[in-house]
Amino acid sequence: MAVSRSVRRGLAALAVLVTLPVLTTPAGAQESGAPDGPGGVAHRESGHLARSGATPAATRFATTDENRRVGDQTGYPRQTRLREFPENPDDTAIKLGLTPYHAIAPQLNELQQRSDRVSAEVVGHSTQGRDLYLVTLTAPETPAETARQARWRELIEDDPVAAAGNERLAREYKAPVWINANIHGDEWEGTDGALDVVERLATSTERADVELLESTRIYLTVTNNPDGRVAGTRANAAGFDVNRDHLTSTQPESRAVRDVLIETQPLVMIDEHGYTGTTLIEPGTPPHGRDYEYDLYIKHAYENALGMERAIGKLGHDETARADIPFRDFEPGEWDDWPPIFTPMYSIYHGAVGHTVEVPLRVNRAEYEELPVEELRRRSAVNRDVADATITSAIDYAETHRTELIDDQIETFRRGWAGESQREIPDGYVPGFGEEDRYSVEFPRAYVIPAGVGQRSAPAAARLVDHLVAHDVRVSRAEHTFHVGGQRYPKGSYVVDLHQPKRGLANAMLSAGQDISGDVPRMYDISGWSLGLLWGATVDVSADEAPAVRTTPVAAAGPTGSLPRSPNADLELALTDGADVQAVTYLLDQGVEVTRGDDGGLVVPASARSEAARAADRFGVVFTRAGKDATGTPLAAPVIAAAVSADELAVLRGLGFDVRPISTAALNDGFDFDGVGALLVSTGLDYDALTAEAKRRLRAFLDDGGVVTRGAGGAAFNEAAGLLPATAVEGRADANGVVSVTDGEGGVLDRAPAHSFVYSPVWFTGLGESVTAEQRYARDPLVAGHWLPSDDGHGPAEAAGEASVVSGVSAGGTRAVLFGTEPMFRDHPKGLYAQVADAVFWTGS
Repeated sequence: MAVSRSVRRGLAALAVLVTLPVLTTPAGAQESGAPDGPGGVAHRESGHLARSGATPAATRFATTDENRRVGDQTGYPRQTRLREFPENPDDTAIKLGLTPYHAIAPQLNELQQRSDRVSAEVVGHSTQGRDLYLVTLTAPETPAETARQARWRELIEDDPVAAAGNERLAREYKAPVWINANIHGDEWEGTDGALDVVERLATSTERADVELLESTRIYLTVTNNPDGRVAGTRANAAGFDVNRDHLTSTQPESRAVRDVLIETQPLVMIDEHGYTGTTLIEPGTPPHGRDYEYDLYIKHAYENALGMERAIGKLGHDETARADIPFRDFEPGEWDDWPPIFTPMYSIYHGAVGHTVEVPLRVNRAEYEELPVEELRRRSAVNRDVADATITSAIDYAETHRTELIDDQIETFRRGWAGESQREIPDGYVPGFGEEDRYSVEFPRAYVIPAGVGQRSAPAAARLVDHLVAHDVRVSRAEHTFHVGGQRYPKGSYVVDLHQPKRGLANAMLSAGQDISGDVPRMYDISGWSLGLLWGATVDVSADEAPAVRTTPVAAAGPTGSLPRSPNADLELALTDGADVQAVTYLLDQGVEVTRGDDGGLVVPASARSEAARAADRFGVVFTRAGKDATGTPLAAPVIAAAVSADELAVLRGLGFDVRPISTAALNDGFDFDGVGALLVSTGLDYDALTAEAKRRLRAFLDDGGVVTRGAGGAAFNEAAGLLPATAVEGRADANGVVSVTDGEGGVLDRAPAHSFVYSPVWFTGLGESVTAEQRYARDPLVAGHWLPSDDGHGPAEAAGEASVVSGVSAGGTRAVLFGTEPMFRDHPKGLYAQVADAVFWTGS
């Protein structure tokens, strides 16, 4: 059943109440209806676990009261006044002669007063609460004209056959182009190049520019990472690389541009970056995303890249005589377009021809600190010209090839609806295309996310469904029992029919993925990422058969929390998912006595039924009736000292733990372990670099506290501190992906799923008598990703059957759990978070 985007989003607004992330308004900002945070304890309302940041579409754009949504039917221009921030002399853009963040809103406000072609609105907020701006350049439109454009945009996705036959659409549909700038905060010039384009087109008297905006809408998110722009950091204020977050969308900055992408449905998009020495313009090298309609992408991407190369060549700078086009100029694997974590690669699944552009001359990091200001500003001026030229050239390409681009976006969605096979692409389809470029997939007919006893975790299933819907993947709910592949599924099970317009994205999210280790010698970033295997829900694949059942389109997953009927019985909760952990930490915060049995199950007394009911409702968890003889050890709300990465810190806090970040320097400066129950170590803590006094205090903690480590850094700490007798073996540093694991002999991770994630994998051999393998790599461990042997021969064959996670008690009585896997990587493998909690609760008990 096809349901239009506008209807789906209206349903979403009615179906779900979503709590926005806490926003910190920069000091001194001039308020104009900035949204309030949710208040209360942050983890209780945290979306990235309970619903993975999924936002009902009708409330996606977190605008101020004065700003309209991009998706409404108000005409253009939309003359809204942006709130203006106080001057910040410490803004790192100033040194480069570029536009500081506080100057952007005044510039856009002034342009809106001068021009009826420019509109600016707020489409979200950064981690620290700064406004994320969307600028739209187009000729004035009446509300009726804008509504017509919106209907055509939806028709292209919802009924591409009808769209292909609509002659008026072919003549009058405005080609949407989206420019995203400054997603990496210390890659500044894309913002300034974008602002230059806005200024020129908003005020130009050239007939060609006027005609361009009559046939085109240009959308520009002028800074996707304002916190990083101000501070001069690649990451956002939470420490996340936003350009690695589009599949998972944990960050407000990535969610904002995800929603811009879905709402605007661009034909062409450019993501402006830096700095690669020579301007770099995608398309990328193999491996190419196997779920793309690559024939429709590459013919435009390659020609558009050549046009951008010509444009920078005309600038006259010595440094811009040519560009690097990875597809043409690099070896396979050097700059691939395999994972959908990058903005342009993610946008391809929504029907866009996406490009990363890297401006050439480095001005960040060491150069920012060491080069003379004059040289920095010279370089930034060249980079700004490159950003302007590439944006302008891409817009020109979209205008010149408007008809073909519209036809090909329609064709992308038509193939999805029809369930047609991908096209075989012949050698020479574009210059240089050959066998090494062929990556494709046989799409399954459907995925089924079971309800009832066949579902490993109801909260995980609901989170996954909400995440899919937020990404414009169509999900439906079965209205009665059905059978697929000989298996029975109850009413309420979810169906993801791959006969849908964005089947490529649905399959990229849910499929197991592919082992590409033998295809290319290296990869630019991660190579495996399956939400179907790593997010904690049971997801079944139907290769050839569509479920024969009446279904209802889903705007939001149904509620999952429940308690048994017996009001006087104690309640039991299994730690299967991160949502279960959130419920436990919430109950502990409420002063509820929770006990932990030897099997890891948690018991809540019947007297706390009302608090349990609130937890069930808030986190969607399922309590069962505890056995009459259920006993256990009282559980304390754990306080964690953590030497971990930013993503791990976000996960731990999202689970509701009280986390105190530490490092070598912090311990040497006198960090107080008072009240800490568990120490987590993955990075930033070098035991050998501790002072004698810091080691003494650490040893005093280890007499009573527990330790959880992750990866090579954690294993090195374990060895230096003399905790568990286990030899850590390190795989290749860039090896990564989804791995199969088996249960070990321990009892700490009893409910661990059958798959895990690795990056720089570690395994443990030579286990002492006090050490138990909690989990082992399977005999053929790599399911999807890229894992080659290291120079010393350590690869997946050597890891097979070896311990991936171990536990034990040291000679001094310290409980410890060592992870060789990556259970919290980039806040992505959400089905593994309960393992971390199990380890924390066990070591801290």
